[in-house]
Amino acid sequence: MGYRLRQIDAESKFSNELNLEAIGRAVPMTEIKAALQETGVREARVRKLNMVAVMLLTIVINIYTRLSIGEAMRRLARGLRFVWSDPDYSVPKDSAIVYRRYQLGAAPMVNLFRRVCRPMATPETPGAFLFGLRLMAIDGTTEDVPDTPANVAAFGRHNGSRGDSAFPQVQGVYLAECGTHAIVDAGFWPCHTSERVGGFRMLRSLEPGMLIMWDRGFHDFDMFVNAQKRGAEVLSRLPSHVKPQLVRTLPDGSWLAYLLPSDYRRRKRGECLLVRIVEYTLVDPALPGYGERHRLVTTLLDPDACPALDLACAYHERWEIEVVIDEVDSHQRLAGRPLRSQKPVGVIQELYGLLVAHYAIRFLMHEAALQAGIDPDRISFVHALNVIRDAIPEFQMTAPEQLSQLYTRLLRDIVDDLLPERRLRSTPRVVKRKMSNFHLKRAQHRSWPQPTLSFRQAVGLI
Repeated sequence: MGYRLRQIDAESKFSNELNLEAIGRAVPMTEIKAALQETGVREARVRKLNMVAVMLLTIVINIYTRLSIGEAMRRLARGLRFVWSDPDYSVPKDSAIVYRRYQLGAAPMVNLFRRVCRPMATPETPGAFLFGLRLMAIDGTTEDVPDTPANVAAFGRHNGSRGDSAFPQVQGVYLAECGTHAIVDAGFWPCHTSERVGGFRMLRSLEPGMLIMWDRGFHDFDMFVNAQKRGAEVLSRLPSHVKPQLVRTLPDGSWLAYLLPSDYRRRKRGECLLVRIVEYTLVDPALPGYGERHRLVTTLLDPDACPALDLACAYHERWEIEVVIDEVDSHQRLAGRPLRSQKPVGVIQELYGLLVAHYAIRFLMHEAALQAGIDPDRISFVHALNVIRDAIPEFQMTAPEQLSQLYTRLLRDIVDDLLPERRLRSTPRVVKRKMSNFHLKRAQHRSWPQPTLSFRQAVGLI
């Protein structure tokens, strides 16, 4: 038996019936309404777009990232328009959408992100746990935003020997679950803000039973202390300039040491933290870092429960957050062009909408992997994204009593095109295009004088 069309009450309003049932288990409508209620955002008047619909659209523009905001609105409404009583119903225009977006503001999307984006791995998720601890990672990235005076004032732009960056940029820092690639906390700051500031902020989401990893750029004595106060364990790379005080060597070759704060007065007061140092090198010439000495520092002190070799291999899992950033930037957001929003509040709203959309995609990928009994790494993010894009109007058209059946089919579709097992591979960190011979676009080019004559009139034959 095929699927039946949804029946709409003749008295219903279009925006009240609009939904994203395809990702409804990841981002329930109840949570969207609760986020609006908690932030006190509501409509002064009933219009074509209510605030729930604007929230849905903010997520959808980060699923249909190739489309303009008006086209994304039409894609969001496609399924509902198909079953609507008025077959010629027209969706709101671009100007109305932008107006409503800035009425919504950023706070509801931030609130929604914090309500729904939680660690999702289960003990059955391959690669999600080590020593019974949930593997988590912190890392940062920058995002280009439109080159407007408001965005430059709010976020700034980077300066270098060859001039200023082409676009203003936002500094983002993420906390992600390694096994599922779910981003469970995030923050955004002006581009000159240190990643370490964001790293400290991410510690608020740590819980007992987590093993948090970060690279040596985040190293700080207080990061270790604060992570332990939250009940989490730490595994990170140790910068070369840091010299821990040896306590004793352990049977597996690792050694216990005291980590000291950078402030001299605190060291004089005797502040220290007992940690374990694991040193190793790479013996394969094809791997970056071959022959170099690598040092890891961890709060996991027992060499029997947590062998040194397992810790060295576990730290390699920190690179999963680099894959997460690549998913968001290269495959979902299509980096190479800036975000859409011309104002800072729209930038923050759009970024959290981007992360909610990414979480929803990863949520469905994880459920599909569990249903199929496979590692989530075998599922193509791009394939899953395309399947979800196609499913959004289907869920809007389908009768409510058949949605669970359609959801099961959606999960099967996601695992239809599996990736091969991960290969052993290594890639140099290089770029093809380093610079350009063109002059940089700057403020004086914005008000460039415009021609007063047609091209034909301007031609002077010699």
